[in-house]
Amino acid sequence: MMTRYGKAGVLVLGVMFLTAEPVALWAQESSAPPTGKSGSSRKLPSGRSRVAPPPQAPKVAPQQVPTQPDVFPKGKKEETAPTQSGSEPDTAAPSGSGADMPTAVPHLGPIPGRSRPAQKLPDNDLPKEEPATAPLPMAPPVQVEVPPSGQGNPPSDTAPRPAELPVRDESVETSPAAQPSDMELQRRLPTGRSRPTITEPQGETTVAEGPVPTQAQLDEYQRSNFIPIRDRWRILYGKNFIDPYAQNLLKGDYPILGQQDVFFNFTAISDSLFEARKLPTPQGVSRERSGSAEFFGEGRQLFFNQNFVFSFELFKGSTAFRPRDWAVRVTPVVNVNLLDVQERNAVRLDVRGGATRADHQIAFQEAFVEKRLFDVSRNFDFISVRAGIQGFTSDFRGFIFSDNEPGIRFFGNFDNNRYQWNIAYFNLLEKDTNSGLNAFQTRHRQVIIANLYRQDFIWQGYTAQVSFHHDRDNAGSGDTNGQQYDNNGFLVRPANIGDVRPHDVRSYYLGWAGDGHIGRFNLSHAFYQVLGNVSHDTIAGREVTINAQMAAAEVSYDIDWLRPKVSVFYGSGDKNPTDRTARGFDSILDNVNFAGSGFSFFNRQGIALTQTGVLLNNRFSLLNDFRSSKTQGQGQFVNPGIIVANVGLDAELTPKLKGILNFNYLWFAETEPLQYVLHQPQVRRAIGADYSVGLIYRPLLNQNIVLTGGFAYFTPGGGFKDIQQGGDRYSAFFSATLTF
Repeated sequence: MMTRYGKAGVLVLGVMFLTAEPVALWAQESSAPPTGKSGSSRKLPSGRSRVAPPPQAPKVAPQQVPTQPDVFPKGKKEETAPTQSGSEPDTAAPSGSGADMPTAVPHLGPIPGRSRPAQKLPDNDLPKEEPATAPLPMAPPVQVEVPPSGQGNPPSDTAPRPAELPVRDESVETSPAAQPSDMELQRRLPTGRSRPTITEPQGETTVAEGPVPTQAQLDEYQRSNFIPIRDRWRILYGKNFIDPYAQNLLKGDYPILGQQDVFFNFTAISDSLFEARKLPTPQGVSRERSGSAEFFGEGRQLFFNQNFVFSFELFKGSTAFRPRDWAVRVTPVVNVNLLDVQERNAVRLDVRGGATRADHQIAFQEAFVEKRLFDVSRNFDFISVRAGIQGFTSDFRGFIFSDNEPGIRFFGNFDNNRYQWNIAYFNLLEKDTNSGLNAFQTRHRQVIIANLYRQDFIWQGYTAQVSFHHDRDNAGSGDTNGQQYDNNGFLVRPANIGDVRPHDVRSYYLGWAGDGHIGRFNLSHAFYQVLGNVSHDTIAGREVTINAQMAAAEVSYDIDWLRPKVSVFYGSGDKNPTDRTARGFDSILDNVNFAGSGFSFFNRQGIALTQTGVLLNNRFSLLNDFRSSKTQGQGQFVNPGIIVANVGLDAELTPKLKGILNFNYLWFAETEPLQYVLHQPQVRRAIGADYSVGLIYRPLLNQNIVLTGGFAYFTPGGGFKDIQQGGDRYSAFFSATLTF
């Protein structure tokens, strides 16, 4: 029954909110209280009475909760809701003075979600206002003497009239509600909770006066009260000298000289190469097998080459934000190589040396110092200088110069790195014949290079380059007796072909190249014009001027994990080998990465030219230049030239495995130099078809372990058959590069 009555009270309160204005108007018109069953009176169940408003004068008892602020606007009225009790019926206190109050009800606190009616108290007795809070726990019931039933006013007489509802007087200035006592606050807390103890400050805070500490005392205090940390690099990281990808002192992750930002970087590389090939191999008068009367013998060869590279670098600077201030690097290389062929007179000039050769070499491929001179902009555009043995490639694909040589190089950038430039001077060293590494002897040959790169030239992602190369080869005047022999006893300068005389070469290269992408198409191209003179050309038999050209272009298109490509390479040839102009193109010291590069047969293998002491082409070069050696010989600009057409496909088979397919067809640009040198009436232009396939495997998805394998097959064309003997040729190799 109590629950039903409580719900009815909530419903009545909602109706009163909606009818507040009509009730207010009705209250103003009514002057006498309703009687009998009129107004809001209705018959209540037996033993129940309506709730009367609280007395107007008495103060709030200690057991009662302070009243909540009035939540109704001025002029609105609120009807008193009946309280609820779970065990006893509610009784109502009649209105009037305190002497006329025969009954009282247990005080159970406010109903959750409801607010108490505002009480009009005397001005001198108003409690301070307190912000509205959540309903507090109900206080224990307070029992008040109740007279016998039947005494007192009837229920209808105790119902409050609308005019008597308490109204907040906005004109009366009130003071904030009185703060509850500590006992009251403690009573309101949930069971098991207590208020924190707040210690009030005792008096005013005073500062002790005394002498000011000296700097020595402060330093001593810091030393005794702080734990020193060497630098920020070692926080949260341990030491690991084995893992190159963890914080490692050997990989430039920690400064080695305190807070000076001086780092040390150590790199170790093991590069192993095993190669099996079949090449045209000429034989001399001393044969490996009896009964062998052919000019060409068995061409099968086995080659093994092992390089151990150790690089030590010390540098200063925070390279994540700006170029390093200075650097010193030394890179020694230990080489072991082995060659096994089937014919004598191929590995050594002395036929008593047999058909197998083993050799070793220690060389310095890098030994330089570098210094940043100054910055040229706020974006750390800079100018630096590097002096010593250093690696340098003068263009994108290594067409003209790519080697490690001693020299001095100024380099830098400007316009927020849109332009990069190099100005370099190199004084070339002799090379070890069997390893190709630097020897401890000068070459009497100087090279000057200047180039300029422009990024995002016309198109975003496309870089253009212009360059100048000058080759000053003084071998004729610098070599002892004008001659130079390699480590195996063969003459390399001057070349053993034609009119053999010591000579000097002066050549000048003007080049334009580009690399990048235009939209979805990848483009790489180069064009070079070479001019100069040769004091005495061995084939022409006289002094000649140089006028030759080279052009190359490659276009590819990315289709998901595939990159099909087409390319063409052209090196001009000399149509008249005996006139005063040399029109065959030759480089300074190339290392070409083009048209299949090291995977193709013709690019990877150096093929000897029969009846001469020169090669048709050199190892890792596309040019038919008639040189005795790419590293030790002189430039030869009377040559047949070459034309290469290439179709290839690069496939990212997996993130770890890459496949490379290439097909090349090659022609001689001109055949007159071949006819003149070999004394043949006719040589056709077709060199042959070159098929190659390669795989690159990176098991750790980085460059620490790189396994590379390739196979190439060469089918000779008419021109190759005219100058060589034998059937098809092949080349297979496997290399393993381990880097720390």
